[in-house]
Amino acid sequence: MTAKTDAAKTTSEPTVSAGAAAPAELHGPVITWFQAHARDLPWRRPEAGPWGVMVSEFMLQQTPVNRVLPVYEQWLARWPRPADLAAEPPGEAVRAWGRLGYPRRALRLHAAASAIQERHRGEVPTDHARLLALPGIGEYTAAAVASFAYGQRHAVLDTNVRRVFARAVTGVQYPPNATTAAERTLARALLPEDEPTAARWAAATMELGALVCTARTPDCGRCPIARSCAWLLAGSPAHEGPPRRGQTYAGTDRQVRGKLLAVLREAIEPVPQAVLDRVWDEPVQRARALDGLVADGLVEPLAGGRYRLPLT
Repeated sequence: MTAKTDAAKTTSEPTVSAGAAAPAELHGPVITWFQAHARDLPWRRPEAGPWGVMVSEFMLQQTPVNRVLPVYEQWLARWPRPADLAAEPPGEAVRAWGRLGYPRRALRLHAAASAIQERHRGEVPTDHARLLALPGIGEYTAAAVASFAYGQRHAVLDTNVRRVFARAVTGVQYPPNATTAAERTLARALLPEDEPTAARWAAATMELGALVCTARTPDCGRCPIARSCAWLLAGSPAHEGPPRRGQTYAGTDRQVRGKLLAVLREAIEPVPQAVLDRVWDEPVQRARALDGLVADGLVEPLAGGRYRLPLT
């Protein structure tokens, strides 16, 4: 199939483009590039250990590296082991999460740490199935921890990797909005056979998507597989699927939730309703945002119209 397919197939059924390079032809150039250009990130260092890798994977979901770095370092300094985090109330995880966004990830990471302490004697499990059984961990995170922390052979499909595969192999500009079964099949087919190389490939393709094969301005002149990229060979066809719109933030419930949480993170004692009312002028949206925080377990209501971060 050529790169120019109908829109439905472009958005839901990634297919290897005619003339695409064989997997073995991609492995060497991408891994060699990674060895020369990989960023020195703290979760990639040996001293990070499996727990450091897991923390980074929770924090990096939908959040850029430059925002994660300071929070990650503070987090590991305070909670260097899962047991250290599990020993504190979940509200402390929310407090330390700061402004990383999507704070339910902090609750999920706390729940995972508690489960690791209870079920695995405080050690992050090595087995993919046991990782997947931890609360708050889905297919991507389980595969990423097994691969990056333990050097195992798993298809690790984040947005960056999916974009590299869409262009280099499928011949389209962007992957589907949500990961499809076809993408998972393709990712498994592209995996090197031996575990160490497969783990390196997973990290290398992720870095390639983050630094070179970016969403808006890919730097194809720096790409180690540009000569065999199906999308480039097809003439860089424009995206044929639904328009890809960026997420808005200003004026949304997400912004109001963030402002409410910021007050509660700074407070030592429970916060009266009147203090929270000053955060946002529009009362209906403010109440909806606060109710949502309570429903998500991020805020705990108390008697007398007071609120705090959760203790249990």
